[in-house]
Amino acid sequence: MLVVTKFGGSSLSCASQFTKVKRIIEADAKRKIVVVSALGKRDNSDTKVTDLLYILHAHLKYNVPYEDIWKLIYDRFIAVKTELNLEYDIAIDLDILKLELNKNISEDYLVSRGEYLTAKLMSSYLGYQFVDAKELIIFNYDGTINYEITEKKVKEAFNAYGVMVVPGFYGAYPNGSVKLLSRGGSDVTGSILAKCLTVSLYENWTDVSGIMAADPRIIDNPKSIKEITYAELRELSYMGANVLHEETVFPVQSINIPINLKNTNNPLHPGTLIKNVCEDTSEIVTGLAGKKEFVSFNISKNHMSNEVGFLKKALAVFEKYAVSVEHIPSGIDCFSVVVAKQNVERFKYDILSELKTELGAVVTLDEDIALVAIVGRNMAHKIGLCGKIFKTLGDNNINVKLLAQGPSELNIIIGVAQNDYELVLKVLYDKLMA
Repeated sequence: MLVVTKFGGSSLSCASQFTKVKRIIEADAKRKIVVVSALGKRDNSDTKVTDLLYILHAHLKYNVPYEDIWKLIYDRFIAVKTELNLEYDIAIDLDILKLELNKNISEDYLVSRGEYLTAKLMSSYLGYQFVDAKELIIFNYDGTINYEITEKKVKEAFNAYGVMVVPGFYGAYPNGSVKLLSRGGSDVTGSILAKCLTVSLYENWTDVSGIMAADPRIIDNPKSIKEITYAELRELSYMGANVLHEETVFPVQSINIPINLKNTNNPLHPGTLIKNVCEDTSEIVTGLAGKKEFVSFNISKNHMSNEVGFLKKALAVFEKYAVSVEHIPSGIDCFSVVVAKQNVERFKYDILSELKTELGAVVTLDEDIALVAIVGRNMAHKIGLCGKIFKTLGDNNINVKLLAQGPSELNIIIGVAQNDYELVLKVLYDKLMA
């Protein structure tokens, strides 16, 4: 049995957080591979080291004085080393990095030093072997990961050391130059290592006790989800639930490795377990999520259902402008194309005009739409659920502008006016999940 454990920046913000991490790792001998993010925020007024490094790179690039930024970064790392009384003399590596600072320094290389130095601190603290991610995570030159080479290197490193700390968020091209993953990519690093070693579990430790069943900024103290499928997680994440980096699930899902989201500050809480198949049937609705700022192009024309290719012609206009379509609710002589407002803001009237010309139809624009997703693997064939949803909305004088449901019956999407968005989430949570 083998477990990959990844700790986010909030779990590594200061020396006391390092202490919590060490206790967690030592509590389970299966936690042999540790992935770390860069030092995170110590409080709401603080700044992540990764953000400081991006700012530092901008200062270097545009010849802006950077000494104050550099001191903030330097002091953060030195403080952890000093408070934990580590043997690793991080000042040497920091001094070397300072000598490399110039306007031509690679942004990917400079920003990756946050994870690199944090991992070296953690490896010293745990007594685990430090293994640089650039020696493990190998990219092709087109930016995709070369899994054949990566798996070989990961297995060789683990077989050589048995226990190791790996910095997240980056890897390297075949020529050795550092390449960052997209922001939040340390989650992905852990997932890649889990896949390469075919581990029994991938733990992702952060500052919340798993996935909340609704947005805690809107719902007071929403409960955490015990179990969720990868498909459900995808639905919630797509509709705005900020849980994991979206690329995290694919490496482990493909070989059915579960992910356990847990809280570094409350390690005894079970958190949320993410799997391909879940046994828990105690909840009809798994979670609620949503987003504002959608627009709907409403298209109507008599006998359009008899015109072969009518929908194709409409979608071709959106394709021309490289606009992704979210939903297409339809009737006999009308349908709507719902898209994210930010994707059409610059040319929405051009699209409106072209749709009218191409289709010979009446086309109107509704720019006041928020979408709410009701997600649950146990909703399929549940008689009366939709009735309960619409009665709840009707009792609260909420008008439904559009409705969509996938063929898997995994989700129900409701479109409402943006002013009703928060109220919709509150009343549905109270009725379906409280």
